[in-house]
Amino acid sequence: MRRGRGGRLRGDQLVSMIALQVNGKRVELEAPTPLLTYLDRLGVNPRAVAVEHNGEIIERTAYDSVTFQNGDIVEIVRMVGGGQTSNSNSSPFMGRWREAPEGPT
Repeated sequence: MRRGRGGRLRGDQLVSMIALQVNGKRVELEAPTPLLTYLDRLGVNPRAVAVEHNGEIIERTAYDSVTFQNGDIVEIVRMVGGGQTSNSNSSPFMGRWREAPEGPT
């Protein structure tokens, strides 16, 4: 049960929540959350996604240093295999990006 803005009731305790925007949708988390923990909760392989955090693309080697805070804006995109061949001399399209699944709301 939600009690006021920014908190939820857990048992008899009011738990402070953080709100962020992930892929354009509002997401609430119980506390500041490491990026790798969030991806794990979604069942997303960190090697298969690109992450933008507050306007900056995060290098995969830095994923373990990012923790989501209240008000953050996050974009997560997942590499999708596929492509097409081309008879021309131009480089073939090798794949496309698609948004990662929504997080818990």
